[in-house]
Amino acid sequence: MSTMTTRHTGPSTRQKVGLVLAGLMSAGNISSVLFPTPDGEAGPPIGVLVAGSVLGIVGLAAVFVAWRGNRVAARIAAGALIIATLTGLPAFFVEGIPAGVRILVGVSVLWTVAAVYLMFAASPRSTAFEGGEPR
Repeated sequence: MSTMTTRHTGPSTRQKVGLVLAGLMSAGNISSVLFPTPDGEAGPPIGVLVAGSVLGIVGLAAVFVAWRGNRVAARIAAGALIIATLTGLPAFFVEGIPAGVRILVGVSVLWTVAAVYLMFAASPRSTAFEGGEPR
């Protein structure tokens, strides 16, 4: 009878880099509610800023749990990061948004893609064994 087991010892270096990127982005999102759009200027409504702060808190908490190897927490962190990034995409379609803000949103999209990709990169330390022998 052959059995197959997988040995996993925690996040790989690439996954840790992705978690750090996700943690930094989430930490940056927490303070978004403290900087509302001034009256008369184009920018996100207060509801979006509150949602960004809540998603930042959720994402940062999930990153801390995911650091210990919890894959569900990594998925929650990725989801919070993706949703927070999606709330910034209207900056590309609304008139009156400064170019600097559009560049910042573009960088955040790339940052999110990199973080999520690295968070779920295959771990080279995960080794499948079949019947006690490496495959």
